[in-house]
Amino acid sequence: MARVFMKGCEAMAEAAVRAGCRFFAGYPITPQNEIPEYMSRRLPEVGGHFVQGESEVASVSMVYGAAASGTRSMTSSSSPGISLKSEGVSYCASARVPMVYINVARGGPGVGSIQPAQMDYLQATKASGNGGFRMRVFAPATVQEAADMVYAAFDYADRDRNPVLILSDGVVGTMMEPVELPPMKTEEEVAAIKESKRSWAIVGHKLDYAHRAWIQPGQWSTLLQQKENEAAAALYESWKSDARAEEYLLEDAEIVLTSYGICGRIAKSAVNVLRREGVKAGLIRPLTVYPFPYGAYDRIDYRRVKGILDVEMSIPALFLEDVETAVAGRARISTCLCSGGNIMSRDAVLRAAAKIMEGN
Repeated sequence: MARVFMKGCEAMAEAAVRAGCRFFAGYPITPQNEIPEYMSRRLPEVGGHFVQGESEVASVSMVYGAAASGTRSMTSSSSPGISLKSEGVSYCASARVPMVYINVARGGPGVGSIQPAQMDYLQATKASGNGGFRMRVFAPATVQEAADMVYAAFDYADRDRNPVLILSDGVVGTMMEPVELPPMKTEEEVAAIKESKRSWAIVGHKLDYAHRAWIQPGQWSTLLQQKENEAAAALYESWKSDARAEEYLLEDAEIVLTSYGICGRIAKSAVNVLRREGVKAGLIRPLTVYPFPYGAYDRIDYRRVKGILDVEMSIPALFLEDVETAVAGRARISTCLCSGGNIMSRDAVLRAAAKIMEGN
């Protein structure tokens, strides 16, 4: 298929449409505005529906309702808007309703800045809402990855009957790159996907526990709630084998850079520079930040490595916590950080790597 030149937000929106998404509800916030803008034009062309809700809370609730009917549905926002959507996402997780949402992250906390950042890592991977639920979380570093991950996310959401998050950022969302778009699902395929959910979707079943795509206050006893939590925990445990990471030039690495998303891309560029300069550098870039690819860090040769460099656009460091767990004290970990909308520079990464190689 021919490649097209697209902005990240628009590529993610088009990938969703091609995956069979036929309902989108959202609310404007920078830097994700191109997603709802694109969807407002594109969805009517394929018989889908776009709604700009009166708020983020209203929008995610609309997605909950549409997804509960069996329709592939999506929403998107940026950082503080994602916080407002967290209750609705938690309801979808509790009701086992598949939906996809995208965070084109900006600086925080609070309203923060409108520039790119990676300060939502803990929210995405540890506490996306109340009740301890988990989600698959994908972290693209290129427009191509962003489109591919969104496309796949709908299948994962349907398979697990669980929300899926694309943790993007303002750089990936707003930059333009060539991208090969995934194939467009036919209307017959879209209809078959919806029909496959009929056993649990809200399509006129008698109101009983077996057919539940809804949650009512006080609906569950404490014993039933615990049973559901145990089933959810077993589901999350099964995802561990799906953890994915790019492992780049790791075999003989004496210094390992690790990062995700746009910082992973910048770190890979720094690894290439270091290799040209004779430094044996390698990279671990998680593609899934939940489940986290802990196994990739076990494949580091800790007998030769002089240090690990965590690169992220967050102060305080957040991704670092999973890196520390993965490394488990086997090597010294240093950081290269920026935040507040400042974009990581390759020069800063190279300076931080040089300090490690010098033993500082």
